Amino acid sequence: MKVILLEDVKKQGKKDQVIDVSDGYATNFLINKGLAVPYNKSNKTKLESTLKQRKENEDKLIEKAIKDKKVLESIQLKFKVKTGNNGKIFGTISSKQISDELKKKGYDIDKRDIILDHQIDFLGVHFVDVRLHKSVIAKVSVIVEQLKR
Repeated sequence: MKVILLEDVKKQGKKDQVIDVSDGYATNFLINKGLAVPYNKSNKTKLESTLKQRKENEDKLIEKAIKDKKVLESIQLKFKVKTGNNGKIFGTISSKQISDELKKKGYDIDKRDIILDHQIDFLGVHFVDVRLHKSVIAKVSVIVEQLKR
């Protein structure tokens, strides 16, 4: 019997996948537990429209992320910090601080989406990757300046 999975089922398949299983397993377990629906014309049409809608939403998200990327790559985040000898700062600039600074500029970006490939612990210009979408990453410049005494 062919069924359309409504959720991921271990060792069977992923959500929205059409699989062929035994009649008993399909009716007594998958359909009964709400993990699948029978594969028929109306369910097939629903699946196709759902997948199409998801694709359109994903395209809109990517389009927005690309627009945001262009703007983010043009701005500079400035941090004024206390320094010790040789331009080394006390502590580091964290992804949380970068996230907070981006929020002040109107971009709600989670700190987990800020990728630091090195610690920002000295003066100068640093480039940080910001994940806007799984396929769109922006490079934001972070400028660390010495706090005037």
